[in-house]
Amino acid sequence: MAGISSESLTTALADLEAKLPLASLQLAKDLFGILGTVDSSAGLRRALTDPSRSGDEKSALVKQLVGGKVSADAAEIAGGLASSRWASARDIGDALETLAATVVIAVAEKKSAVSASGITGLEELENDLFAFNQVVASSHEVQRALSEPQATDAAKLALVGKLLPGISEEAKVLIGQAVTAPRGVKPSKLVESFAKLAAKRQQRWIATVSVTRPLTETQASRLQAGLNALYGRELKVNVNVEPSLIGGIRVQVGDEVLDASVIARLTELRRQLAG
Repeated sequence: MAGISSESLTTALADLEAKLPLASLQLAKDLFGILGTVDSSAGLRRALTDPSRSGDEKSALVKQLVGGKVSADAAEIAGGLASSRWASARDIGDALETLAATVVIAVAEKKSAVSASGITGLEELENDLFAFNQVVASSHEVQRALSEPQATDAAKLALVGKLLPGISEEAKVLIGQAVTAPRGVKPSKLVESFAKLAAKRQQRWIATVSVTRPLTETQASRLQAGLNALYGRELKVNVNVEPSLIGGIRVQVGDEVLDASVIARLTELRRQLAG
């Protein structure tokens, strides 16, 4: 996904963040359900991505289709996607899939918030997804069973239950989606993409700090407390010593970078002079 579709997805993910603290697996299931409706009709996909229609018109169409069948939050999220601009008809479905998976991952993340490390729930989810792909990769019979067009969704879900009886509820939702609605790719490939989303979300709990010299225990404690207060969660802090920074500090948490190093300031000065 690129261009205008990527921008629309980025906006949708940012809007979704406000709903994630109270989100449940049911919201994800509702979004996956809407995805099934969208995928079932090429005409609907074209209507929802038609640039000649207004955003309000397309949003109203979605809400009319799913209203009363899913939660208000799910209808609002889907309506927001419909009101955005998409480069291709498939992109809106890909975006729905990403948002639904993000909700599942966020539910796992909330479980991890009560642990000392702050990443236990996400690690459990990643491990379950990895375990599924290992089982699939090790057995041609399982691969054939999951790709058999005559097999029912119930049969595929039952097979997953037998192969991985102890996986988390979050993993069941994502793996279940992958085996029943892979959307033209192998289930293992879709599970791999879900695992990448989980890994990216996990980076929100890890602060990579670059400094010019080793920190004292007092400095490290102050840094930990300051970062926890800044981000509102208990972060795992990894400190790297990089003399090339000359001075200052550089912090990266997920995609966000806080750079107060001398090198960063000199680079910005050069940019301003060049401009």
